[in-house]
Amino acid sequence: MNLEGKRVLITGGSSGIGKALARSLLIKGAKVVISGRRADVLASAAQELQRLTPSVWSVAADVATTPGRRATVKRTISALGGLDILVNNAGGVRAGRLEKTSEAELRAMIEVDLIAPVLLTRAVLPVLRESGDAMIVNIASVAALVGMPFYATYGGAKAGAARFGEGLRRELKGEGVHVLNVFPAGTDTPMMKSNRAGPELGFSLESAEAVAAAIVKAMEANALEVIRGDEARKQMVALNQSNPAAVDERMVGLKPALEEAVQNHSAL
Repeated sequence: MNLEGKRVLITGGSSGIGKALARSLLIKGAKVVISGRRADVLASAAQELQRLTPSVWSVAADVATTPGRRATVKRTISALGGLDILVNNAGGVRAGRLEKTSEAELRAMIEVDLIAPVLLTRAVLPVLRESGDAMIVNIASVAALVGMPFYATYGGAKAGAARFGEGLRRELKGEGVHVLNVFPAGTDTPMMKSNRAGPELGFSLESAEAVAAAIVKAMEANALEVIRGDEARKQMVALNQSNPAAVDERMVGLKPALEEAVQNHSAL
């Protein structure tokens, strides 16, 4: 896909991977709307990006809610006059043992990580079809490929979003709308600030800019997926496919330290 002139909506675009991706796409000549829940952070991000080009707009809305999705779509179409690329990037996490995680936290993760991408995609599909050369980018997680203790619900929601993307890609094949799934590993973003797990526990952090660059490259190539992470993480993904019981055993030794390190990891 040639990204120049493409009209893009990025949810969760005020920080982290979303903001880095917005910058990369603007440099490529795209026109971008970023959405986010925190109006002050969003305004600051929009001002920063507008120093590159005036071709960026923002909408303060929570895409995990019906009114928030409606406001996001309305603002996007008004600003861009249409849509070529939807990036489902907004996400939330609450780590910890399942029985110690509240129902409200569990529902919040599922709403933003799975339900919001499905419903927002459904809402903009008619507009994407009008483009004739459109793309949906779903930002999942390596946790969708390797189930991690204390991230069962988060990984499950992200895995659901990834399989949604895969099925939708096949549903839309030949109809002018491509779907790309992205599986970031640990990324140095505000979402990770309350996570104290380090490389020894499998949480090596990559820059958001590096992840964004890989996504842009995949978009230009009409790739099917992007999987990030260091060599150890890639080996873990491969082992989880060939011998998941071996991963189970490896995780047993990590559980005590991992539980302690991630018990306060929350970004909802």
